[in-house]
Amino acid sequence: MKPSVRLWRALVVAVAAVPIAVWSPGLISRACSQDRGGGGRTGAELYQGACAACHGIRGTGAEQSRVGFDLPLPDFTDCSFATREPNADWLAVAHDGGPARAFSKIMPAFGDALSDDELERVLNHIRSFCSEAAWPRGELNLPRPLVTEKAYPEDEAVITSAIATESPSSISNKLIYEKRFGARNQFEVIVPFGWKDNGGTGLPPGDSGDWTGGIGDIAVGAKRALFHSLKHGSIFSVAGELALPTGDRDKGFGKGTALFEPFVAYGQLLPAGFFLHSQAGAELPFDTDRAAQEAFWRAALGRSFEPQRFGRAWTPMLEILGARELVAGEKSQWDLVPQMQVTLSRRQHIMLALGARVPLTESGPRKTGLMFYLLWDWFDGGLFDGW
Repeated sequence: MKPSVRLWRALVVAVAAVPIAVWSPGLISRACSQDRGGGGRTGAELYQGACAACHGIRGTGAEQSRVGFDLPLPDFTDCSFATREPNADWLAVAHDGGPARAFSKIMPAFGDALSDDELERVLNHIRSFCSEAAWPRGELNLPRPLVTEKAYPEDEAVITSAIATESPSSISNKLIYEKRFGARNQFEVIVPFGWKDNGGTGLPPGDSGDWTGGIGDIAVGAKRALFHSLKHGSIFSVAGELALPTGDRDKGFGKGTALFEPFVAYGQLLPAGFFLHSQAGAELPFDTDRAAQEAFWRAALGRSFEPQRFGRAWTPMLEILGARELVAGEKSQWDLVPQMQVTLSRRQHIMLALGARVPLTESGPRKTGLMFYLLWDWFDGGLFDGW
């Protein structure tokens, strides 16, 4: 979700501050200041005045022999990176400079030279170089809830944990790897693992012989965005996951049968900066004698804010989860999941979310549990980059 290394490199040379200043001192400041109080130049005019010398009129980049530095020039017509980030993330570096997102000081701050409106005009013009409408815009890449699946295809690695603090205690984890391919598609692998307190002692794993651990049912999945519209602020996807019976059912680490989980996911931008996720699907075991069929529905409402402009982003969210086994006489189960996501790195590609899953029905046998995830948006940089 946060700006990629190539994106930041693009911004570093987008304004071409250093090399252009060598060729023609004052060129950028003249181009940026001619219309601060008037009707304003177009994004194309601002781009040609401040950026085209390095990036070319068509955005494909000038030759390195012309620009005088060896930093690779991006191709703005490459939709794979040009569409991933929202304008707000491009604006952060253009406004406050590269260090705002832990990038090189060669990218200066232009907040004093260009108004936000002028920067937006330049960015919107750069967006026009991607001519393929199939790529969803980064504005539709909404913050990830703890449980509800997103509609946006991603390049991420996530580890999630659910901790049952009341007896019988357990720690359930999932390691999730997501790989985007093409404009609308995503492939993923899910490896569940955990520990269970079979004796009810409540002691941590390793302190009691009653704790057992194991791998759960490994799953593979695919997702495709069928519809997306920045104008309407919405994205809709279909997906499916196939879980294989790799876990030990007798120890509580698997279903004992293969399971197919089809679902649909929807994301929506709302007024005042709010957003909505929703998901609905079913769990369909191959052997219904070992596991029951189940329908589920989920939704999450949230809003991101930055106490300091272009700083760390905080996103409180509230999820409501529903599920019902498709067996006669079974009742629906409802849970509420209040949570908070925060970006940890300055590049905003490492995120932490904390929350609690609170049962709204059958609260006797079903206890409140803690949940968290650690997310690495690996397309945007290395795990130890951008801090």
